[in-house]
Amino acid sequence: MDAVERRHAVQDGCAFCQIVAGHLPAWIVYEDDLVMAFLDHRPLLPGHCLLVPKAHHQTLADLPVPLIGPLFTAAQRLTRAVELGMRAEGSFVAINNRISQSVPHLHVHIVPRRRKDGLFTTGFVWKRRPYPDDAAAMAVQQAIREAIAQVVAAPEGAA
Repeated sequence: MDAVERRHAVQDGCAFCQIVAGHLPAWIVYEDDLVMAFLDHRPLLPGHCLLVPKAHHQTLADLPVPLIGPLFTAAQRLTRAVELGMRAEGSFVAINNRISQSVPHLHVHIVPRRRKDGLFTTGFVWKRRPYPDDAAAMAVQQAIREAIAQVVAAPEGAA
């Protein structure tokens, strides 16, 4: 990984770069040298996380090859943790490239799912359900952080 990729410069006007730099608050659930995950502030369902590369890249096609593995390894871990921490039956994982990408910084949506949770009852509509208060968001953040610790400690390949 070259020095340019390790530098996490703030892209002007990018909310996710501002979060990575610590200039905007977020409910961070996971972080390593290359990626950060935090609760979506307007989640589809409680536990909806966004995973971003710390370096600014707008789309998956823009992501340098050396960052693909670390991003998707983190996505796999976070998916396991979100399911575990939220006691979900499964998950929805998605990436938008430009169309429907409200922040032009690559991000992976990881949404806990349960049968009949209503997420797609009216088609593919992203109906947002904000947390009622900071205490609710903090409880979700803590549950996912605890689950991440379990997932990271588990042997490779364990679910």
